[in-house]
Formats: sequence, C-alpha cells, structure tokens
Amino acid sequence: MIDRLKIITLLFIIQFLVVSNSYGQEKDVRDCFEKINRATFAFNMTLDKVLFRPVATGYRKLPSPIRTGTSNALNNLSNLVTIPNNILQGDFIAAGNNSIRFVINTTIGIIGIFDPANALGFEKLDKEDFGQTFGTMGIGEGCYLVLPVIGPSTVRDAVGSLVSITGGDAWYNITVKNDTQYFKESDYYFSKLSEGVDFRAKNLESFDSLEKTSVDFYATVRSLYLQDRERKIKNLKVKTDSMDDSDWDSLDK
Repeated sequence: MIDRLKIITLLFIIQFLVVSNSYGQEKDVRDCFEKINRATFAFNMTLDKVLFRPVATGYRKLPSPIRTGTSNALNNLSNLVTIPNNILQGDFIAAGNNSIRFVINTTIGIIGIFDPANALGFEKLDKEDFGQTFGTMGIGEGCYLVLPVIGPSTVRDAVGSLVSITGGDAWYNITVKNDTQYFKESDYYFSKLSEGVDFRAKNLESFDSLEKTSVDFYATVRSLYLQDRERKIKNLKVKTDSMDDSDWDSLDK
C-alpha cells in the first residue's frame, strides 16, 4: 500500500513538473511560490541559528582526522546514488571509476573512512543524483522550492529525491526499506544529518559573510543554488561564485 502511494505521488509530481516548467518558460518565472518559499526560508534560518550552526561550530572543534574521516565516509556512501546516475547518463567511465573507488574504500579504507583509492589513481569525481540525470534528459527544473529543514531545491530535484527513496538509493533500501541485523533505519537518518552538519561546518565563515553582504539573502541563496545545479548538470569545471563546498545537495537530498 505504501509503495503504491509513493508511485502515485511520484507520477503526480512528474505531471506537476511538466506543468510548472511550461509555466516558467512562458512567464520566465522560476520562483512560483515565492511567498511560501520566503516563509520556509525564514523558518530554516531560525532553525540554523538555534541548532545547525551551534552543532556545526562544535563539530569544527573535533580533531581534523575525525572530520576528514567523517567526510570521506559520507562521500563513499554517496557513490550508491552517484554510480546508477553515471550509468543513466551514459558516463560509464565515471561509473567504473566510482565503483572501483567504492569497493576499495569500503574494504581497505574501512567503510570509507580512508581514501586509498585516490592514492591508487582513482580520483574523486563530482557527485551525481537523479535531479541531475533528469536535467541531462532535457527536463526543466520547474519551480524553485525551499523545503523545510532540507533547504533549496526545485520541483525537478524534489522528484529526484523521491526517486531515491522509492528504490534509487541502495543505502536507503538496506536501512529504511529493508532493515537488517547490520543496518537500522536510524543509520540512514544519522548519515543525512551528518552530511548537513559536515556541510555547514565547512561553510561557517562563507555563509556568515554571504548573509552579511547580501541585500536580499533569500535571493542570493536562490541564485547560487540554481547556478550550482546548472553547473553540475552541464559538468562544468568552473565553479559558480558560491560557497566553496561543491555539494549544495548535502542539504537538499
């Protein structure tokens, strides 16, 4: 019953994506729900000030090897989404590279805490997700969204996230959908929370500076997010004028 509801919801959102994208093309409007988005953005900013920023500040005080190992392990887990999207995008070289990295780092690297694959010549590549794959297929981003807690997104990226939790993310499948004696549902949510904290900790100063210098912080974040997503979809190596972490979707996926 739950899976059926997920499928129905997915089909509904895809239909909405097509409609909202058409509307955006005709009216040149990306932020279809700006009033709601701004209210959600204000809520997220309050949550950041009372929760995420203090936690990220404390996280920054941990020894560097612990923070590096955490980032490595989280990046290793992200391959479970990146690899199938490499394949869907026809980038089999990247899929092979990331698959080898995952095997080496999960075993020799102790569940990804260390990155011996890089030393062996298998370099870390950009992450991929289902929202990016939809973009490479020519599907427009649709309306801009700000999701509670999660943050910046678009209708296309939100659909991509739904695909992940309906079978596209192996980590979600073995923790939440098929709880085993080795992994629990809480493991998945803890990893996602850790991603958010890790991302926030890497961008404490840049985020604060951006907020202080922006006339309209909401509009600035919206612009940077959309630029970053476009860069990732087009696989551009030149970064947008954004925060130095390449992973905006640590907070939206």
